[in-house]
Amino acid sequence: MALTRDTVVRTALRLLDEVGIDGLTTRRLARELGVQSPALYWHVKSKRELLDLMAEAMLAEALPPDREPDPAHWPDWLAADARAKRAALLAHRDGARVHAGTLPTADELPAVEAQLSALCEAGLRPRTALRLLLTIDRYIMGWVTEEQAWRQDAEQRDGAPFPDEVLRGLPLLREAADVLRMTDHDADFEYGLRVLIEGFRAEIAREAAGAGEAGSRTDSLS
Repeated sequence: MALTRDTVVRTALRLLDEVGIDGLTTRRLARELGVQSPALYWHVKSKRELLDLMAEAMLAEALPPDREPDPAHWPDWLAADARAKRAALLAHRDGARVHAGTLPTADELPAVEAQLSALCEAGLRPRTALRLLLTIDRYIMGWVTEEQAWRQDAEQRDGAPFPDEVLRGLPLLREAADVLRMTDHDADFEYGLRVLIEGFRAEIAREAAGAGEAGSRTDSLS
C-alpha cells in the first residue's frame, strides 16, 4: 500500500497515545510505518508540520470545518466549540502539547474567516474578534495542559493533595478546597469560559458605544 499523508498523520496519532509527545520522533514514526525517515518528507516537510497536521486531525471530527456560526447566538457556539476542542484534546495523550504553537492550516482558514464574520456581525471589529478567538483558544490550551499533567501526576501521588491538616489555620483556602484540589475539572473549566465570554460581551457593548460616538461626531461636523 502506498504511503499517504493521511496514513502518516493517523499513525502519528496512534503512536502519540502509546509513547507521548516526547517519544514521538520522525525516526520512530518511520519505523512504525516500515519506511526510512527520508520517505516521510515526501508527505510532511518537518516535525512542526507533522504536529500542525496532527492537531488539525484531532479537531476535525469535533469541529467540522463546514459548521456555520450564528451571529445572534455567538456565546453559545463559542462555548460549544470550546467544549468540543477540550474534549478532542483530552482524547489524546499530550493532546494540548501537540496543539500548542500550531498554526491553522490552509484548509482551516475558511472556517476561521466564517467565525470572524459572525463575530463582526455581532458587533466586534475584526481585530477584536480574532483576539476573542485566540484568547479562548489559548485558555483551552493552558487549561488542558494543566489538566492532563494533573491527571497523569495523580497516579504518582501518595494521597489526595492538600489534606485538611495542611489547610488548618487557612480558613479561606479550606472554604475553597474543592477548587484547590481540582475535584471538578468540568465545573472549573466552565467557570473560566463563562467569564471570558462575558468579558467580550461587554467589549461588544463598548465597541458599539464607541462607534455610536464616532458617528455622532461625524454628524456634528457635517
